[in-house]
Amino acid sequence: MRIVDTHCHLYSKDFDEDRAEVIARSIRMGVDRILLPNVDLDTVDGMHDLMQDYPEMCYGMIGLHPCDVGEDWERELSVLLSLADTHTYCAVGEIGIDLYWDKTTQGIQELAFIQQVEFALSKGLPIAIHSRNATHRIIELLKSYKGKGLRGVFHCFSESYELAQEIIKLDGFLLGIGGVLTFKNSGLGDVLTKINLEHIILETDSPYLSPMPHRGKRNEPSYTRLVAEKLADVKGVSLFEVAEITTRNAERLFGI
Repeated sequence: MRIVDTHCHLYSKDFDEDRAEVIARSIRMGVDRILLPNVDLDTVDGMHDLMQDYPEMCYGMIGLHPCDVGEDWERELSVLLSLADTHTYCAVGEIGIDLYWDKTTQGIQELAFIQQVEFALSKGLPIAIHSRNATHRIIELLKSYKGKGLRGVFHCFSESYELAQEIIKLDGFLLGIGGVLTFKNSGLGDVLTKINLEHIILETDSPYLSPMPHRGKRNEPSYTRLVAEKLADVKGVSLFEVAEITTRNAERLFGI
């Protein structure tokens, strides 16, 4: 059984003391590929190191996180995107809009998001979307790209069935499901009972959002299996079926 963690910040300092052990645990649990979304210029080197040290397991993305879109965003983004000339990435990410922490930067967040969407299209790459208090707006922005070959994932999806349907209608976009699914009273399980597995990929967002029974502690890629087990329970199917379908979805989307 093979499982893909499609969103993991394994380069984070949270893993500096035991990164090799974390990777070994991941492999033992069947999570044999880990996708690494970039955040800003400071995270690139750590991501590249993992891509080099584990070339058949760790796949990097390039992008500027919406929470890191500041006054100097145009220069920083230019430097980040230029790295695609010398490195191979599986996606443009983590990009998007976050209106939870700072609504005053919405204008430049949207500009940075669209610029990175256009870049992804030019490179034939999918996008990994961070959306917080902004899913309706992102969907509106993406509607003009429908039918143009844009594809990607709404990372850490935990919203309503209606929004899930709007995302699916965009064509080419999947729902990234992580530890929130295991949280009591999250409501996500009820939503996913009505969503076909063909629209879902798995993730952890490590070191954040650990699934039960590890909630509140550091997350790690091996816990993707816990998400898969919960999804199998929710859907009333076998763990093998969840692993097989979500892995195939990830392989198709990211070309891994």
